[in-house]
Amino acid sequence: MFTQVKLSYDFNALEPTIDELTMVTHYTKHHAGYTNNLNAAVEKDVSLKDKTIGEILKNLDAIQDVKLRTTIRNNGGGFVNHNLYFSTLSPTAVKEPSGALADRVRKDFGSLDALKAELQTQGAGRFGSGWAFLVAFKDGSLKVVTTPNQDSPCMEKDGGVPILGIDVWEHAYYLKYKNLRAEYLKEFWNVLDWSKVDENYQKAVS
Repeated sequence: MFTQVKLSYDFNALEPTIDELTMVTHYTKHHAGYTNNLNAAVEKDVSLKDKTIGEILKNLDAIQDVKLRTTIRNNGGGFVNHNLYFSTLSPTAVKEPSGALADRVRKDFGSLDALKAELQTQGAGRFGSGWAFLVAFKDGSLKVVTTPNQDSPCMEKDGGVPILGIDVWEHAYYLKYKNLRAEYLKEFWNVLDWSKVDENYQKAVS
């Protein structure tokens, strides 16, 4: 059974960047819903019982039932994307990457500010609902990508590993920022813990 990542902070701990009501709704309704729906869907296909979520998402085409495949794509993506999102937030966030990740950010983007700008631009430019990701590849390289809906780079055979994900669905920001997605993206850095992204990077390239 797949489980939601456990929060290491209270629902109100990310204020004023992310308000308590948004956190409660996002985590206990949206994220919980994706998780529950994923578990229910996986129960319908015995071939999926012992697979990791990564294995499932990389091999969606192997699910013969088209309706079930769509359900698992949507809810499996929602599950992994939200686990990543919530696990990298902190009220005592480390504001810059370090070590190998910091070096790679400078190599691939020029500076941390340039990387942030790219993520904000792509996140703001994503039409409708979706995500902006920082993805790492085995050779250590980094890339910014966006996906629609709850799609994940994990679904692509050579899509790399997402190490940072910014939710740009309206449920992630609308209660506080209304239609000002770009404002939410600008403020997001106040609560992104780069030490967690560092850990994700090390796992992705090891």
